[in-house]
Amino acid sequence: MNNSHSLNTATWIWYPGDFEIWLSNKMQVRRTEREAVFPPLWRYYSPYPLVTFQTEVEIPEDDEIKIYSEGPFQLLIDDVQIYGQPKSLKIEAGKHKIAFKVYNQEVLPAIFIDGRYVKSNASWQVTNEDKLWIDENGKAQQSGTPWMPVGSWNFDAPNKKPSEFQLATEPWEAKHAETINGGELIDFGKETFGYIKIHGLNGAGKLTLYYGESREEALDTEKCETLDNLEFDGSQDAIYTLEGSKAFRYVQVQKEDSLQYDSISMLYEYLPLDYRGSFKSSDAKLNKIWDVSAYTMHLTSREFFIDGIKRDRWIWSGDAYQSYLMNYYLFFDSQSVERTMVALRGKEPVTAHVNTIMDYSLYWFVGVYDYYLFTGDTKFIKTFYPRMKSLMEYCLERRNENGFLEPLEGDWVFIDWADGLPKAGEVSFEQMLLARSLEVMQVSANITGKAEDESRYKQLASELKNELFKVFWDEKNQVMKHQRLDGNIQDMVTRYANMFGIFFNYFTEEQKESVKNKVLLNDDILEITTPYMRFYELEALCAMGEQAFVLDEICDYWGGMLNLGATSFWEKYDPKQNDDEHLEMYGRPYGKSLCHAWGASPIYLFGRYYLGVQPTAPGYTEYEVKPNLGGLEWIEGKVPTPNGQVTLFCNTSEIKLSASEGVGVLIIESSVQPESNLGEISKASENRYQLTIQPNQSYQIKYKAL
Repeated sequence: MNNSHSLNTATWIWYPGDFEIWLSNKMQVRRTEREAVFPPLWRYYSPYPLVTFQTEVEIPEDDEIKIYSEGPFQLLIDDVQIYGQPKSLKIEAGKHKIAFKVYNQEVLPAIFIDGRYVKSNASWQVTNEDKLWIDENGKAQQSGTPWMPVGSWNFDAPNKKPSEFQLATEPWEAKHAETINGGELIDFGKETFGYIKIHGLNGAGKLTLYYGESREEALDTEKCETLDNLEFDGSQDAIYTLEGSKAFRYVQVQKEDSLQYDSISMLYEYLPLDYRGSFKSSDAKLNKIWDVSAYTMHLTSREFFIDGIKRDRWIWSGDAYQSYLMNYYLFFDSQSVERTMVALRGKEPVTAHVNTIMDYSLYWFVGVYDYYLFTGDTKFIKTFYPRMKSLMEYCLERRNENGFLEPLEGDWVFIDWADGLPKAGEVSFEQMLLARSLEVMQVSANITGKAEDESRYKQLASELKNELFKVFWDEKNQVMKHQRLDGNIQDMVTRYANMFGIFFNYFTEEQKESVKNKVLLNDDILEITTPYMRFYELEALCAMGEQAFVLDEICDYWGGMLNLGATSFWEKYDPKQNDDEHLEMYGRPYGKSLCHAWGASPIYLFGRYYLGVQPTAPGYTEYEVKPNLGGLEWIEGKVPTPNGQVTLFCNTSEIKLSASEGVGVLIIESSVQPESNLGEISKASENRYQLTIQPNQSYQIKYKAL
């Protein structure tokens, strides 16, 4: 993590990525199924137990520094050892080299140094003392000590230790309680997450809590996914808060007669984030969909961007990639993106794909590029380029003799939860993701000054794209085929590679039109039933100007969940299912997550394709605004940027626009020449005009929508 605070502020520092790895390890073992621990399915990494922090300073006068450490340390000033474990130390005026070697096997080594001039911050360097390490070419090197920029976040006080990090909580009261089955059913009114709190508890005996995202689940004591069995001896406090946090809306309480309580409340647990983005329109249902999407996104934005708050409570790269994009249009919390990317990547050596899934390794690369595009930050790429390189080399080593990826032993090709979707052999979708990932490596090599790598990745990307179209593009039908098996192209077309080819801009305009009509708008092509891939399907349609069609789809699909009482959006929704079938998944009656990150995709779609805002240069130094009403009477909203926002109102005859940073281009589709109170509107093509937007100006444009 990179600390965004001034270098004049002291903060806790550590080896880059180690806090994130430690925290993700701690978080991802919290998943339980009926009190059984259910750990992740992939390799765990650990922080380095011994690291050395170093800085060089030149101070104008004597400085008294205070020293705080997570673990015992060795301190050297100008290569001279200072004995003991001092809590404070006088540093004389002049130029000095300061080094702390810190050990911590239980958590992670970290220090907080605070003086008038000497402060621990992002300017310090760190090493793990590994004289043998993996370089940016993915090769082991033997040399001197490799120093790196330290990691940090917002732990800006001595008592705010990284090892004691906790999410925020606030008390919530139940909305309804009823006596049922000899116990009590508590309803908190909507999907939520936190700790059950029991008030007026007295007596001795057993008490069981059965949790449910639905009423049906909480009442099913035999098959509900999560529960807590508690036993009290009579010495407990009258107010008892459970240690483990859970996801639920409903809780059924069953107890022995020897035990009494007055009421049940909860501590809602959350990551404090500002809702910097907004969206509102003339359609009340769409407004509700945006609100519920935002709440869904916030529930799944925790220590990291996770998938579902009941199941799995893990960090999945494909899920997280969509969360990054939604985050840029809701919170613009770059720190959460960094934490999640670092935790997913782990450390050396690479022995499996991210989450063991081939496509999830590739989404990781694309996520790194988007982070650079939206934030403008190059430090992440410069710090973790060696880990990017080694992961890419792992992917390239697993290509077959044709230069394509296909699943080897231990690889999981996911793509989507879809019945009847073949995944064996060479799948066009995986090759397309690999091509994009190679392009990301080309850009990253350029940022880090690795000219040889840049040239190599550029060539590999070009060769792969050429081979992709040579093998999988059907010239006769102008669509991308799905699969080649044992050297034979299979006569199957799916939506996946075809829709990614549109917004990756790998197709010509003619190819895009063909794909739109023959694949995306073709009901005979295998249907998508998860919000996960609906995200990309609807994005591709929006990229093709089908906003009106997409609005109908959003109202039907996400509105369908609302009609069934959803208070957060689900892992999967199939309109053809009935009643309790909507709760089933993975062969379990309540296996489906009713709050899942990829269900919140309308946030991204509304911001990117209706408000129409996107960066066109890193960090929104340049950006585009292309509003599209999609048949609505009006839309309005805010899209956050790194240090400000773009604010837009649009109806059929007027656009109001302002931005606080960067230089933008407003694209207006109008049947008449638009007029603006500021700037000059130029004609770009038939019925299309553009206006340059300067920061801190309020633009009012009169036009006539097509």
